[in-house]
Amino acid sequence: MPGFDFPRVVRPAVPRRLIRSSDGDTPVVEQPIRMVSVDTPEKAGYAGLPTTAQLKLDRTRTRLTDGTFKELIPAGLRDHLVSRLTPDAAERHIAAGDRASTFFEELLERRLTKPGGTRRRSAVIPTGELIDRYGRLLAYLAPWFGGDGDPVPPRGDPDRRTFNLDMVAAGWGAMFLIYPSIPKDADLRLLLQDAETAWSERRGAWAEFGENLLPAYEYRACVKLGEQKLKSAKAAVENAFQRICVDLRDLRVVGEFGYHEVPPSRRLWIWKDDLDRAREDLKLPD
Repeated sequence: MPGFDFPRVVRPAVPRRLIRSSDGDTPVVEQPIRMVSVDTPEKAGYAGLPTTAQLKLDRTRTRLTDGTFKELIPAGLRDHLVSRLTPDAAERHIAAGDRASTFFEELLERRLTKPGGTRRRSAVIPTGELIDRYGRLLAYLAPWFGGDGDPVPPRGDPDRRTFNLDMVAAGWGAMFLIYPSIPKDADLRLLLQDAETAWSERRGAWAEFGENLLPAYEYRACVKLGEQKLKSAKAAVENAFQRICVDLRDLRVVGEFGYHEVPPSRRLWIWKDDLDRAREDLKLPD
């Protein structure tokens, strides 16, 4: 039989806990969801406890100033990162991650509890890219409304807001808009507005842990740059900066190293492999 040269999207297998099956072709598994458009600070699990993580950040700071990355990372970004890599950067970031998790749990409890005390189900709204490289469902999450006596709130009602948006608005998650998982225009305008307000008013994490707090995507990049064994500086930089940034104010492509010139509430991210398709879909200027 001849082969078929069909376009395919292939993801590696991931382990999931089988909960039950409803019929012969419908197993129900435990599926983690990655809420899109928001990026909350990392907890200790990502890079270790604050002391361990700080060693990596300290190595990154040294490498940014001793010439290790001089030919690979432009001076503007190097200076930007160095200013944020303070001696307590890991401690503050991880504390912010713990606090963001607590806020999220409180948010879920408050918004998913019905007036009578019963628990409301969650509405899962998948995005343009369904599954990420870690096997997580990429989606927006909101309270579920439906059934007798439980009508869907009208548009504009706060009860319709997604948890993704609430985390950004409260300042416990940085806006992290990644193509192609871009919300519709009305929702995008609301996201940008709330992200701008949270940043300009220094809400949530910025209020409690300082305006130079590393956002999660920047923290992860710095951890990668500071791994103890640096086999290749070039490979480390490529691993740390895998996305292209676009300035939503004018759709200018600022690349993987120019994002610090764009306000956090106006950054759109594109995976390098998706850039050509994004240029066409989003009509990005050359």
